[in-house]
Amino acid sequence: MPYSQPIHLLRQFLEGPLTRPALMRWRHRQFLSAEGFASYSGVFHSFEEARQSLPPSPEFDDEALTEEYVSVRTRKIFAYDYPVLWWLAEAFGKGGHSVLDIGGSVGVHYYAYQQFLEMPQGLRWTVAEVPSVARVGQRLASERQVESLVFTTDLDDAVAHSDADIWMAAGSLQYLDNPSVPQFLRRSSKRPQHIFLNKLPLYGGDTFVTTQNLGGNCFAPVHVFNRTEFVESIVAEGFVLRDEWAVPERSLYVPGFSERNISCFSGLYFVKGMSEVAKGGPPLTPPARFNPLNPA
Repeated sequence: MPYSQPIHLLRQFLEGPLTRPALMRWRHRQFLSAEGFASYSGVFHSFEEARQSLPPSPEFDDEALTEEYVSVRTRKIFAYDYPVLWWLAEAFGKGGHSVLDIGGSVGVHYYAYQQFLEMPQGLRWTVAEVPSVARVGQRLASERQVESLVFTTDLDDAVAHSDADIWMAAGSLQYLDNPSVPQFLRRSSKRPQHIFLNKLPLYGGDTFVTTQNLGGNCFAPVHVFNRTEFVESIVAEGFVLRDEWAVPERSLYVPGFSERNISCFSGLYFVKGMSEVAKGGPPLTPPARFNPLNPA
């Protein structure tokens, strides 16, 4: 008998009706401990219901959670950044000069991407973040004498009065109480030409809410989206899905709900009203201004 077979049988037994309740209680205690960092727990219908299952915490509104972003992620890009860099270079080359970065932490994308991209003259990069993270970002921008970066803690106002050519949300949309991109677009005074959505939990099943251990005794609800519904809702607003990519560095395992698991997150790039792309469009070629092997 293969080694994996007894493990599979044991898991089936533990997930069975006799032992499942006790197992789920143990897993939830593990989730709430320090050892549960980055893990997920539970399936819920709403953020409110999910929050009721969690101990009180500031969620992402905690300066302690910014340490890695300041020390590592402002200086380094990852595999899931390359598709964004590719298309962002093209967007800048076609006249894009303003970015709304939803949940962009301390400005990690601006700092990391400027090593590889020629930023346009007069660039305005607005980061919408929770108050404690925005404060750290403002201090960092002041220390580094960066004038292009600005921070806001009012996402609704930033969307409503946005004149940005480019919207970006990387690993942040799923943590918003209301993550509806179509609603953002309808409320905005000016729609963007480009939308980058990275590190998204998309799959083929029903949309639901789970919870995640963020570390440092911080916890948050998380939306998980049906891929088809999510994409079609943005296409219905007059956008074309220009590109998509896998993000294998991110996955989601919800103990006790194997049908909800996601082995790989996703990245999406939408462009406003590109009918020629929908019909096939020109072949994809690397933008000349982006060289990932030769930082500027």
